[in-house]
Amino acid sequence: MTTVPAYAAPAADAPLERTTVPRRAVGEHDVLIEIKYAGICHSDIHQARNGWGEGIFPMVPGHEIAGIVAEVGPGVTRHKVGDRVGVGCFVDSCRTCAYCEQGLEQYCTGGTTATYNGLDKAGEPTYGGYSTHVVVDENYTLRIPEGIGLDEAAPLLCAGITLYSPLAHWQAGPGKKVAIVGLGGLGHMGVKIAHALGAEVTVLSQSLKKQEDGLKLGADHFYATSDPATFTELAGHFDLIISTVSAPLDFGAYLSLVKTDGALVNVGAPEEPVSLNLFSLIGGRKTLAGSMIGGIAETQEMLDFCAAHGLGAEIEVIGADEINEAYERVIASDVRYRFVIDTSTI
Repeated sequence: MTTVPAYAAPAADAPLERTTVPRRAVGEHDVLIEIKYAGICHSDIHQARNGWGEGIFPMVPGHEIAGIVAEVGPGVTRHKVGDRVGVGCFVDSCRTCAYCEQGLEQYCTGGTTATYNGLDKAGEPTYGGYSTHVVVDENYTLRIPEGIGLDEAAPLLCAGITLYSPLAHWQAGPGKKVAIVGLGGLGHMGVKIAHALGAEVTVLSQSLKKQEDGLKLGADHFYATSDPATFTELAGHFDLIISTVSAPLDFGAYLSLVKTDGALVNVGAPEEPVSLNLFSLIGGRKTLAGSMIGGIAETQEMLDFCAAHGLGAEIEVIGADEINEAYERVIASDVRYRFVIDTSTI
């Protein structure tokens, strides 16, 4: 075991500060990753502030990790020293349940081991990517293809797969009308990926202030949800709507935009409960669904897809001493579209 520099929240709602955290020794099938970049996801803020329940502190957030393999265990076959690799939202799972066997480790019935704010199989807290190094089992480490910079690749390990998985599952592509609700850290990747898949893409945003950005990212249309005319004009229009927002929606209003047999899929997670009138589902055999990241194989598929189509996240690279300011800017929607920490500054 060794210790490495990191930035951690010492307690709920406390500012993050520089510290050190332990990393286990490199085991038989482990890789030691020198982290180069770590994305800031809104879920980091939810968890560091106990928005999704009681956290484990001190907490080192970060599950959008991109770096270089610095050491491998003697049994490692998937990666070698010098490889460009990434780590997403989990670093282990039970490996034996039906979902793990199908490559759907994110739905592991035994429970995945979260990259941070979790406990590993030895009962020790996990610490995330706001640090200089991490040790991860080779089976939960992704290959980052050439052609994507490590900085713009880091957010793909959460934001990218969070949108790719439902777009693939609900078969977004040519002939399909897809709407992305919210043009933020998640939503901007949804627009890029849906466009690359060949779908007709619409952004539904509170206002038109990001319209120019949305069209440049690949949207065909852009509407303001603050305008009641939007819900009249687009009634029954979409095959698939993906909501990326972390605030409660008027589900009745958004389901009115879905075609018969269409789906409204949530990947944003509000902290408070939401309500629903079931008649908004019944009157059109519509689906209200959720989706959570992707398995290891699908995440690799997403990375390869993004590399093939020249897709990376739109980023603002910051130093570690800017993390707390970045959190406030994320809450204020003052980032276009993902903060990424240069971990050499930790």
